[in-house]
Amino acid sequence: MRVLLSTSGSRGDVEPLVALAVRLRDLGAEVRMCAPPASAERLAEVGVPLVPVGQEQRMMLRDGMPPPSPEEERCLLAGGIDVQFDQVPPAAEGCDAVVATGELGAAVAVRSVAEKLGVPYFYAAYSTAYLPSSEYPPPLDEPTEPGVTDNRVLWDQRGRGFRERFGDPVAVRRAAIGLPPVEDIFAYGYTERPWLAADPVLAPLHPDLDAVQTGVWLLPDERPLPSELEAFLAAGPPPVYVGFGSFNGIGDPATAAVEAIRAQGRRVVLSRGWAEFALPDDRDDCLAVDEVNFQVLFGRVAAVVHHGGAGTTHVATRAGVPQVVIPQYTDQPYYAGRVAELGVGVAHDGPVPTFDSLSAALVTALAPETRARATAVADTMRTDGTTVAAELLFDAVSRVKASA
Repeated sequence: MRVLLSTSGSRGDVEPLVALAVRLRDLGAEVRMCAPPASAERLAEVGVPLVPVGQEQRMMLRDGMPPPSPEEERCLLAGGIDVQFDQVPPAAEGCDAVVATGELGAAVAVRSVAEKLGVPYFYAAYSTAYLPSSEYPPPLDEPTEPGVTDNRVLWDQRGRGFRERFGDPVAVRRAAIGLPPVEDIFAYGYTERPWLAADPVLAPLHPDLDAVQTGVWLLPDERPLPSELEAFLAAGPPPVYVGFGSFNGIGDPATAAVEAIRAQGRRVVLSRGWAEFALPDDRDDCLAVDEVNFQVLFGRVAAVVHHGGAGTTHVATRAGVPQVVIPQYTDQPYYAGRVAELGVGVAHDGPVPTFDSLSAALVTALAPETRARATAVADTMRTDGTTVAAELLFDAVSRVKASA
């Protein structure tokens, strides 16, 4: 069986597919991945062939950079869709199944390619926050009508917004390969029965969702920590980790975090991340690091202060470490809320932390009862997500071949 995995976005979008790719390969499948060029080093580490699609992903807003105009945004969206239609077909040739995650416009293009080739297509979300439900509103990354509180109406508005943004560019490219227009862009990209690649404890599947929950796709990481970080950990009590992943927006949440953690008498490990955060001084109670093995590090820190990305939240929850989640956008507020509901940490109120707000959150996160609760929840997390997904793929391809 040959499988094409496809995603667009940051390391957090790519890493779950890396886990699935390795599991599929272990079960005898041939796997290749369409992903941003920045993924090359990571995929080389695990021996998964990369088909580079798109450009460098560190294109998010920086201080002083104005947002794109409506016309510029339309051109960017159309260009991103064109890239998928142009570059994915050669990678999909000869494949028995296609699995997509991440940005909807890219996923719609990938499904169109699969449809043209007659190949089964599956979409996986990393959070229930992306799957329409009356139980919760959509992520706050699309404009909706002010004053509307009915979740179903909000999801309908989100669907219309996607259709307005992606409908015409997708229709043009589909027509060029002999396919009809898509009426519901939203449903087409996500499929009629999407997968939920998230843990049932951390992201439970609501009863009104017609989806398949596989569990989180997480690859066991045995990479050692850098020697400098090992020395820092050994030199004192467990520090507090601070990191915001691919966040590259306006402001510096890391500075407030370092100050608040120091005030609690704790040391700090600061992840530079895409924003290239720097320590406020050269005192020996703080260490700045680049990308490291979270699965090892989180088991050796007192707490984790982070942005609430799906991958980071899953790793932290499985490590049994208390969390302070400072959500910025997309599904991060959802995961912040789940961390608070489970009692394994604190959901910060809003994306801009202050010394006072973080100090209060850290008091709760560093309390013994929070650590005990985090440990208990960690013991309930599943570890078979990639196996479940792989079995679904094998079964689907077998049914297609049997009916041919």
